[in-house]
Amino acid sequence: MADDVAVFQTIREHLFTAVIGDILDVAGLEHQFLPPEIRALQRDSVLVGRAMPVLEADCCGETVAVDGGASAFGLMFRALDDLHAGEVYITCGASPRYALWGGLMSTRAMKLGAVGAVLDGFHRDTREIEKLGFPVFSHGSYAQDQRLRGRVIDFRCPIEFPNAVRVHPGDVIVGDVDGVVVIPQQHLEDIVADALAKVRGEATVRNRIAAGDSTMTIFEQTGIM
Repeated sequence: MADDVAVFQTIREHLFTAVIGDILDVAGLEHQFLPPEIRALQRDSVLVGRAMPVLEADCCGETVAVDGGASAFGLMFRALDDLHAGEVYITCGASPRYALWGGLMSTRAMKLGAVGAVLDGFHRDTREIEKLGFPVFSHGSYAQDQRLRGRVIDFRCPIEFPNAVRVHPGDVIVGDVDGVVVIPQQHLEDIVADALAKVRGEATVRNRIAAGDSTMTIFEQTGIM
């Protein structure tokens, strides 16, 4: 979207998952963080983009039928090739028995302008991904292939993570060293505005703490801590 570049740059430069999560709580959106096992491959990675949800499922065997044909990975190649600039490949549904992402997938995603991958499971080809600098958030590294074990069965569809967080196509995904949070697209403008205000308020509180004010007094007066 045309406005995404400016908004996402603002998020990258001024916001972080903790403050966004606080504002989502205040707005009544209390279940927006993905499971805590999903962590940044590289500690300094920051991810901001539109969700392109992908649904995985466990399987057994070399191939499964896909629209009259057969594919060792189900719809995975279609999903990967359908990534748009500014999007995040975000997937769940598989058991933790195999990797859901790798170096070649990262290379293709970068070529298409995608900004990251978020996996409720493992990645592999860690050294290759690190050299690429492509932001990947996962449970960690595990080399076992999904070819005989899992398939992509749908994409650009709503998905639900084990902790009941739902992700719809176009939702905004923000990830950093403290986790990954989902901003429903219809709430983006308000959440960003309120989060920026909270960041400004926290700067004032930080100065007051440094000046010796008590945390109890500060919180009673500002509601920030």
